[in-house]
Amino acid sequence: MSRIGKQPVAVPAGVEVAVKDGLVNVKGSLGALSLAENALVKIENNAGVLTFTPADESREANAMSGTMRQLVNNMVTGVSKGFEKKLTLLGVGFRAQAQGNKLNLNVGFSHPVEIEMPAGIKAETPTPTEVVIKGADRQRVGQIASEVRGVRPPEPYKGKGIRYADEKVVIKETKKK
Repeated sequence: MSRIGKQPVAVPAGVEVAVKDGLVNVKGSLGALSLAENALVKIENNAGVLTFTPADESREANAMSGTMRQLVNNMVTGVSKGFEKKLTLLGVGFRAQAQGNKLNLNVGFSHPVEIEMPAGIKAETPTPTEVVIKGADRQRVGQIASEVRGVRPPEPYKGKGIRYADEKVVIKETKKK
């Protein structure tokens, strides 16, 4: 059996988990998330502890039990603590500014780039060269951060562009005569 799937998920105080009608619904202080239940995995809620067991002995059910456990764990963590991704802008005149649910980027193009944040995702700019993307859904936070980075990915010769705060960019050597 999956080692991750064997571990139970502890539901913290203030978070409600309901498993019914083929859906896993998680509600907390930062929002509500839902996930379709998989037929290969049995989910049991015993007094605030969720356990995941494969429905049969197949390899797919074993793998899916670990996957479902981690997805539900991410949902529980997201509605209680939330997730965030930090991006850094590197380049002369590169600037970011959050205005409501929009993020304005000046990253060396002839025009500013405006990115609209979907519901449940918030963008903050503590400094003009930093962007923090926050939300309850881990997958969507990562996806939006990837889209923002994709506006101007770091280039390999000077390292200018938008990068994750913990990303290391390998700088290439220039041509020699």
